Amino acid sequence: MFVHESPLPGVEIPDVSLTEYVLANAAELGDKPALIDGPTGRVLTYAQLDDQIRRLAGGLVEHGLRPGDVVALMAPNIPEYAVVFHAVVFAGCAITTINGTYTEREVHHQLVDSGAKLLITVEPFLEVARAGVVDTGVTDILLIGAGAQDAAPFTDWFGEPLTQQVRVTAESLAALPYSSGTTGINKGVMLTHRNLIANVAQTSAGAGMRGDEVFIAVLPFFHIYGMQVLMNCGLRLGATIVTMPRFDLEEFLQLHQQYGVTRSFVAPPIVVALAKHPLVDQYDMSAVEQVFSGAAPLSAELALEAGARLGCEVVQGYGMTEMSPVSHLTTPGGFKPGSVGVTAPSTATRIVDPESGEDLDVDLDGEIWVRGPQVMPGYLNNESATRECLDADGWLHTGDIGHIDSDGHLFVVDRLKELIKVKGFQVAPAELEALLLTHPAVADAAVVGRQDDRAGEVPAAFVVLKPGQEVSEADLKKFVADQVAHYKQIDSITFTDTIPKSASGKILRRLLRDSLAL
Repeated sequence: MFVHESPLPGVEIPDVSLTEYVLANAAELGDKPALIDGPTGRVLTYAQLDDQIRRLAGGLVEHGLRPGDVVALMAPNIPEYAVVFHAVVFAGCAITTINGTYTEREVHHQLVDSGAKLLITVEPFLEVARAGVVDTGVTDILLIGAGAQDAAPFTDWFGEPLTQQVRVTAESLAALPYSSGTTGINKGVMLTHRNLIANVAQTSAGAGMRGDEVFIAVLPFFHIYGMQVLMNCGLRLGATIVTMPRFDLEEFLQLHQQYGVTRSFVAPPIVVALAKHPLVDQYDMSAVEQVFSGAAPLSAELALEAGARLGCEVVQGYGMTEMSPVSHLTTPGGFKPGSVGVTAPSTATRIVDPESGEDLDVDLDGEIWVRGPQVMPGYLNNESATRECLDADGWLHTGDIGHIDSDGHLFVVDRLKELIKVKGFQVAPAELEALLLTHPAVADAAVVGRQDDRAGEVPAAFVVLKPGQEVSEADLKKFVADQVAHYKQIDSITFTDTIPKSASGKILRRLLRDSLAL
């Protein structure tokens, strides 16, 4: 067995609850802004956050919620998100976070599968929420903000402040986000207090985060990246978090300037804008020390281009919901173009040949396997899916392909299931997408496999052009063909206005593949 151990010092994982750990310094921070609502400037201090968490937790207990019960939260990034999240956990319950763009059917599925008893949401999501709770175990809907018919304001449930954490163990379920994992089917990822605390400690230490920083939170808190790397790491450190309910480039830039944002956590589509959009030059981004990109592959060329423009490092990390989520990160000053960094503290990595199951040496591509205290115990109500990706020795089979170089840096090539197989050769969509993005006329791009009678599959590209730019399909195909092996050459290009992406920035390749079949 060829195991890559982390080059970083191990972290201590205290035997406390997640909320006790994250808000350990709230009392001494007092009036320091914990969260600021970007659009309105409304501030929630650490003292106010701590008080509201305790009062809502007390109210949840008074209304009969007990350890192990599940509460659902469907809301955009607003300061109250942290209140609800940690009140639920402090009351000994588990929280399942729901994507605010979900349809009634998707909401219903998550509520039923998770066994949620209460749903807390906001007025714009109320219609979908009402429809989604039908024939589920949810008995009440609460609203963040003013109440409505059949949905009381969540402040009505504030009770006597809970003075101490409702008893839980390190292995108690704390959060239940949903993920497609390695199989593409949405499943509840069981994350314990220990899982989440471990990864807050691993990420904040490994990435060199500090308490005197200002974070921008545009990536959704319902997603594990926003939940942990932004919200929980930021609150644990005592940083100030500026929240954005939705992404708007001009507002995003303006908030950086207004609050002196020091660390910007983004997904690759935002890095594209930072590198190429003319609006960036109109704002003072000089306080930014680092742009940290995750959730999807980022090309070395794009990272360098954005970094040169902003005057800071644009780095990557790697992880997945099943790992709470970070397993690899870029340390301060440790940037290497194209790398997602080194193995996180107290974590180990293997690179395994997906065909033979043999461990591979440095610089050889194989499936990435990870083991550490942040790895989930399994999927809710789905033992077969758990067995498919988590082996008896605790190794999580990520379904991603990559290699580790001689310096211990991980380079992710692509998803195992997204590799395009052309006449037996494997083609990584991310490689072709990165190449297309270097063309001066291209604003965004995605590549998927299209069925072909001769080759099995061929690469098909979807391209968004920059405003006022033109390029022919033939010229763009030649641009790529000049730089890749014959089997990687793009067979067809569809020019489109947008590339469909999830809230976390991942390309929705299934939608693109489906469109090719029409």
